[in-house]
Amino acid sequence: MTTRTIRARDRPVFGVDVHSGDVRGDDPSYALVILDPVDEDDPDAPDADGPMARVTRDVVSFRKLCRLIDDREPLYVATDNAYELAADKNELVGFLRSLPDGTRLVQVTGAERPEPLSRVASRHGIPYGKEPMKEAEASARLAAANVGHEVTAFTDETRVKVSRGRSTGKGGWSQDRYTRRIHGNVRKRTRQVQSKLKEANLDFERDVTEKYGGYANATFTVEARPEDIPVSNSRAGDVRVEVERERRDGIEYEPLVQRRDRVIVGIDPGTTTAAAVVGLDGTVHALYSSRTADTADVTEWIIEQGRPIIVAADVEPMPETVEKFRRSFDAAGWRPTTDLPVDEKLHRTRETNYQNDHERDALAAALYAYDDHEDQFERIAAKTPPRLDREAVIAGVVAGGATVESVIAELSEDDGNGGGGGSGDGDADEADPTEPERTEEEETIRRLRERVDRLESHAESLEGDLAERDEKISELEGELEEAKREERIEARSRRAVSRLERETDRLERERDEAQERVAELEKKVETLKELWRLDHSNFDDVAADQGLASVKIVEQFTLDAIEAADEEYGLVAGDVVYLRDASGAGRRTAERLAETDPRAVIRDGNLSDVADQVLFDHDVPVVPADAVPVREVDELAVASEEAVAAALDDWERRAERRRKDEKQEHLDRIISEHRAGRTLPETEE
Repeated sequence: MTTRTIRARDRPVFGVDVHSGDVRGDDPSYALVILDPVDEDDPDAPDADGPMARVTRDVVSFRKLCRLIDDREPLYVATDNAYELAADKNELVGFLRSLPDGTRLVQVTGAERPEPLSRVASRHGIPYGKEPMKEAEASARLAAANVGHEVTAFTDETRVKVSRGRSTGKGGWSQDRYTRRIHGNVRKRTRQVQSKLKEANLDFERDVTEKYGGYANATFTVEARPEDIPVSNSRAGDVRVEVERERRDGIEYEPLVQRRDRVIVGIDPGTTTAAAVVGLDGTVHALYSSRTADTADVTEWIIEQGRPIIVAADVEPMPETVEKFRRSFDAAGWRPTTDLPVDEKLHRTRETNYQNDHERDALAAALYAYDDHEDQFERIAAKTPPRLDREAVIAGVVAGGATVESVIAELSEDDGNGGGGGSGDGDADEADPTEPERTEEEETIRRLRERVDRLESHAESLEGDLAERDEKISELEGELEEAKREERIEARSRRAVSRLERETDRLERERDEAQERVAELEKKVETLKELWRLDHSNFDDVAADQGLASVKIVEQFTLDAIEAADEEYGLVAGDVVYLRDASGAGRRTAERLAETDPRAVIRDGNLSDVADQVLFDHDVPVVPADAVPVREVDELAVASEEAVAAALDDWERRAERRRKDEKQEHLDRIISEHRAGRTLPETEE
């Protein structure tokens, strides 16, 4: 452990949240929680699970918060939103510049698109409440666990400028000597700064402006943060030293630690290989597809995204390429019971933007794998103590095939052994009086060697278990293939039986329909025998002998229906036509019917005024259906000749009256027009 690491752990962590007011208004107050490190050797120190145990809570103004930061120089100032400490970007840059060297502003909820604090706290087992003080404490504890992103407006380069601390003046009898002294002191201080930078093994570039007697100024561009540079701002006599970090173009967010979280990976192999990475909370992390990438490129990309515990495919069985990826990561495999339908994949991935169908298929596989394990993840998380990494426990159970209890016990043992205070072999802990007292570094090496021995022994045991598991897997795979073969045979048999049953049902339905049709036709034959219809020509004679008139049916008073009737049994002059639906006809339809010169038209329904006038003008009698009852037999129809004659006589009487009325109306109109013509000239005069 380096001196710098020890110093960092000895510094407090601040958690901040707006308590009241608005940062854009006047005098906002802040809920402040300070986590102070506890000295383990201090008998009065409170019991704690981790290095941060002493908690101080207070409500402070922004000015007091800044004073406390300057006085205490905390390791982190943690918040769920950096803009709770500044109204805009410029104020935030000013706040970052005012922080002491080594103090970092941390946004624990993520980078540009932060998550809710409640979700982050839950994921890491940190207590959370909606009150500002509880949110501030959650932020502090998350930052203490290295969760979050550092908010920075500066690069990791620092500019150290050594320059004159006094003006050289306007001149005088000792002006040259005074100027030489100032420039000489600047050169001397420049060499001292350069020597310190070299002793600290820091990379830097130097730019010097030489003047009479030495240097006017010198600028060092150092590849380090100000807290890592053994030079600070100072002004002594003739020389001034300024240390300032290089400014970025904007605000950036850098993770406190480069984590490689456990993830679920979906892979779609083929000409275009695609991969999708989903977190253990169902969040889509990244998508990838390429036509040229080989297995090594895809593997490298996946490693950059995290540590896979499940590798998923969208088809059954799992492709060999996907299986190779699964084995290379020693992850669990997931595949659907049947190939995922396209519509289901479209629905499951509807909230994510993807570039092509291959990325969609890979993402669908990963998301369905997450859906299948979501309940298991929640059960494992519920059993995991807050001090342990939940993702590590989930990985041990899902990918390692162990029980939750065994994984928790193993991780707890590792934490205890690695913490320097865990229990071990009693004989080993007892100091041998003949041996010299070990230094802290030697004691650490001893513990690490013991831990390596245990881990190597455990690894050998796991390798043996792995070999047994591989044999068992091979055996089970053989049984599975046999079961699949039998299932396929049985499935084919079931499909054949189902097909024959459907064919039998279809034939039975056709038989029943045919029998019903035969019965109907037999009834029609009996009826036709009674009518003795041999053909259209002699049917009229037979009907006439019995006092009946043949009627030809037109289903609707439309051109298509008239043409259909004409094509089926012909419409000739002297026919009695029955309009089953007389409504809706226009001039053209009525003229087409009038062209056939029917003897009479029996209507069922009301004619339009236009059609009625056209038929009347062509002397086509139109009689209502209730005046001439029509008897229908299949496509044949007859009516009483006596009823037809009576209806025609009635139509003639009505037609004569209608002609007289129209003639009188026409005559009245002529007289009116004549009178109007004579009156008009007199009016004009």
